[in-house]
Amino acid sequence: MLLESFLVSTGVVTFAEMGDKTQLLAFLLAAKFKKPIPIVLGIFIATILNHGLAGALGFWITHVLNPDILRWVLSISFIAMAAWTLKPDKIDDSQSPFAKKYGVFGATLVTFFLAEMGDKTQLATVAMAAHYSTPILVVAGTTLGMMIADIPAVFIGNSFASKLPMKLIHSIAAGIFALMGVLTLLKVDQLLK
Repeated sequence: MLLESFLVSTGVVTFAEMGDKTQLLAFLLAAKFKKPIPIVLGIFIATILNHGLAGALGFWITHVLNPDILRWVLSISFIAMAAWTLKPDKIDDSQSPFAKKYGVFGATLVTFFLAEMGDKTQLATVAMAAHYSTPILVVAGTTLGMMIADIPAVFIGNSFASKLPMKLIHSIAAGIFALMGVLTLLKVDQLLK
């Protein structure tokens, strides 16, 4: 179960992040500043902070909600994320106003942290931390997933993104979320024990 929480979190967020607004933000920052190392470091720190908070919230929820209510909430959350993943994100150029004041690293850190607030990958982190009750492994997995999706965006740019089958990638991510929702609702993990 421990390895599963890390691997599923990594995979789901990697697929969900493809074409997401934060990946588009990585493209934008890379094109604008042409300094990949501070951008990658800003993404990494922002993701750890944002997903760390989300993981803590998910773990806390498991101690507050009745297990049957939690199962329904998680199932509905995973199924809603499946639908949300099928809708591509867009970003505008105004999400990077901090560069002059804080430099490339600071601009990336602040804009990524803010862009992730309420984003599907943040909400997925909350749901998976609640589902697996291993917030540290979930946060490590979701952070790795973000880095797998966003580092190529920083180094390769828009030419790479245009070659990816985004509709297929979003469909795979949506399918994984939907499957997790159905399996959670059916308590499949408890049947396998």
